[in-house]
Amino acid sequence: MATIAAAPPYTASHTEPATTGVWSWLTTVDHKRIGALYLVSALFFFVVGGLEAAVMRAQLMHPNGTVVSAEMYNQLFTMHGTTMVFLAIMPLSAAFFNLLIPLQIGARDVAFPRLNAFSYWVYVLGGVFITVPILFGIAPDGGWFGYAPLSTKAFSPQHNMDFWVLGLQILGISSLAAAFNFITTIINMRAPGMSLMRMPIFTWMSFVVQFLVALAFPVITVALIFLQFDRFFGTNFYTIAKGADPLLWQHLFWVFGHPEVYILILPAFGLVSEVLPTFSKKPLFGYPVMVYSGILIGFLGFGVWAHHMFSVGMGPIADAMFSLMTMLIAIPTGVKIFNWIATMWGGQIRFTVAMKFGAALVGLFTMGGISGVMHSSPPADLQQTDTYFVVAHFHYVLFGGSMFGLFAGLYYYFPKLTGRFLSEKIGNWHFWLTFLGMNLTFFPMHFSGLYGMPRRIYQYDAGQGLELFNMISTAGTAVLIVATSFLLVNMIKSWNKGERASSNPWGAATLEWTIPSPPPEYNFAVLPQVKSRYPLWNMKAGEKLVHETTWEEEKDNYIPTSKELGIVMPNPSIWPLVCALGLMVMFGGLLFMETSAKLAMAIMLTGTFWWVGSLYKWLMTPLEDHH
Repeated sequence: MATIAAAPPYTASHTEPATTGVWSWLTTVDHKRIGALYLVSALFFFVVGGLEAAVMRAQLMHPNGTVVSAEMYNQLFTMHGTTMVFLAIMPLSAAFFNLLIPLQIGARDVAFPRLNAFSYWVYVLGGVFITVPILFGIAPDGGWFGYAPLSTKAFSPQHNMDFWVLGLQILGISSLAAAFNFITTIINMRAPGMSLMRMPIFTWMSFVVQFLVALAFPVITVALIFLQFDRFFGTNFYTIAKGADPLLWQHLFWVFGHPEVYILILPAFGLVSEVLPTFSKKPLFGYPVMVYSGILIGFLGFGVWAHHMFSVGMGPIADAMFSLMTMLIAIPTGVKIFNWIATMWGGQIRFTVAMKFGAALVGLFTMGGISGVMHSSPPADLQQTDTYFVVAHFHYVLFGGSMFGLFAGLYYYFPKLTGRFLSEKIGNWHFWLTFLGMNLTFFPMHFSGLYGMPRRIYQYDAGQGLELFNMISTAGTAVLIVATSFLLVNMIKSWNKGERASSNPWGAATLEWTIPSPPPEYNFAVLPQVKSRYPLWNMKAGEKLVHETTWEEEKDNYIPTSKELGIVMPNPSIWPLVCALGLMVMFGGLLFMETSAKLAMAIMLTGTFWWVGSLYKWLMTPLEDHH
């Protein structure tokens, strides 16, 4: 039985898009182009964060290093963590949210296209706001966790932490806007027959992540507003001498901070759950359990925050409760590991680059997870906290987990985004060098941590047994830099000149592979009728969708426009960018001059007025005049 209603005959022309040039990118509200913008911007910040790490590793390569000063080192480790978490991994996930969610659920667009564009522009401008100060030696310098009261004016009187406090609030606005958009899209815009338990796993994990964002980011926003008022207006939310709770910031930050870990890892889990079945030629083992385990991870993620605080003296009852919850959350995570292994077991495995990154995630994340479970024991955690053992743990989770999953998704979905393959030859260099460099960099940190090397120190003395481990870690970082250069070369070469891809080059099973590569503006000429979890694998023998064709069949054919098909799509708009620019300048005005804040408010309100006004005009225009 066919599982999707056949669309009218149409194939991809692979010609240049109707709108080209810089202006088309500044005004776009197409979720696929916004996904491409997220991808390029996030990879840029990934490179920036990697270079910051490289300078730190150069400083620590030898005892008593003199590459940078203590002040610059503080700025580097603060910005490295902030950049990788908020400007690289989260936006890379957002790139896949934008590209895939509407395609996987059979929708023509997201629920709020202009809000989607606004979210991107707020992110990229917020990234500029928080990153540029390092060029002038005034970047945030209190750690990516910004512990108060050390981040208050009394201990950090310069503007460094002001950029961090305001920058994270800007980025939080972007994340919350995106979360509400995708929650609405997934709930309201699924194709007919696309029940929740027929949604692809990536969409499911993304769905969980949007709720985590919507619930966790308000907490860090409250903490940041308290800190902003202390720094700007002399309040005493974190002033211990005035009676403030010394642990208030830690509780507020980690109530956000630990769900943030799952905000970073669940999209990668979803991507790997798409990659492994395709290249094993088997349905995902235990689909319902994978869904429930993802939901349970999201739920339990809000109950483990204080395992970051075992050393602060919470007492045996609190320690025991959070220790138990930390052990408990390992169960649904372990379920995913075994289900991935069972999916590959007995499959017809094709070791593409995407499959290699996906399979490597299973092993590397397991290693990081095991050291994480070790920290569920308060006595063990007390010995390991604030040492390089913890640095090794979370890099195995976030690099070996999140980044390897995102790389797997990049090689897998690049043909769908661009219509061209990434080079497998260059990709294999990227994979093996990344795998080698990642383990060379972070595995020795377990030993330097157990030898007692504290985190966040910019120098260490000779004769403590730390020289060899730091030397190896620095060499591993050099390998990672070379590996990343292979990725960038691969993307630059392949974006316009790579081998052409058909609509379903991998033989995958889900809706996004039923339309041309790259997809037309409207995604689906006819909204699909979904009758199965794996539509393309559950069709009648010999049956084929008319528009699922090879590149040779497509190259001379024409893809109709949305106007020709009578499909109404949202018009491009510059106003999301104007509003985002006004928002950033308004926050900057809090730092420098009241006049700029007033001007920025005027810009933002003007942009909002025209945004809403143009939307109203569009709604009042007859359908035949929309194009």
